[in-house]
Amino acid sequence: MVPPPLALLLPLVAAALAEPLRFVDCGSKDGSIQEVNVSPCPTQPCQLVKGTSYSINVTFSSKIESQGSKAKVYGEMLHVDIPFPIPEPDGCKSGIQCPIQKGHSYSYLNKLPVKSEYPSIKLIVKWELVDDQDQMLFCWKIPVQITS
Repeated sequence: MVPPPLALLLPLVAAALAEPLRFVDCGSKDGSIQEVNVSPCPTQPCQLVKGTSYSINVTFSSKIESQGSKAKVYGEMLHVDIPFPIPEPDGCKSGIQCPIQKGHSYSYLNKLPVKSEYPSIKLIVKWELVDDQDQMLFCWKIPVQITS
């Protein structure tokens, strides 16, 4: 059994770890972002350790109907977008039940692998999810620092 003082702290610790990120909306046109979570990322900028994978969870609502969706991820440096490969770009295989319905809320789930060969650098991660008309369901940016 957990000692009573510790039992009171556990929910607080769990809530602190699940704190949604502060993000910049970079042009969500066909959807509206409710929340962005990157785990683990206890502080911002997120410290992304090389050789580690991070969980991405974006809760958003759709303003349109779409048969499918595709994720595009970039590392933004000096206002230049450098494509960042992810294991599964298909949003319909990443927690979203397709076809996407107007007015419905969705949880998009994916992984962000940080390869060992990436340089140690500060940059902006830009994550887009586009619909079947190549319009943005969501777009968000967060500052990160890649470290060894």
